[in-house]
Amino acid sequence: MTKLLFALMTAAALAACSNMPGAPGGPTRTAGQAVDDATIGTKLKAAIAADPELSALKINVDTTQGNVRLRGEVKSLSLRQKVEAMARKIEGVKSVDNNLVVTG
Repeated sequence: MTKLLFALMTAAALAACSNMPGAPGGPTRTAGQAVDDATIGTKLKAAIAADPELSALKINVDTTQGNVRLRGEVKSLSLRQKVEAMARKIEGVKSVDNNLVVTG
């Protein structure tokens, strides 16, 4: 019984590891890419926070492999476009998926 339990636990652990970066068939994100993504996110969040027309609390920024996803709320279409333009100006950004909702 203990051998079966051990075998099942080992199989579950190996299955979980298959989704780790660098694992065969798993994501291929390197440590450098993770740092680059964090830098992009930090720069964009700082730019949003510095803009008096925007609320950093209402805009979510996710970055994966240079691809930026924007979610949240802005007051106008021009502000939605402004945030997207801010993201595109940051070095290392490959694409911007703008899912910001205009509420005003």
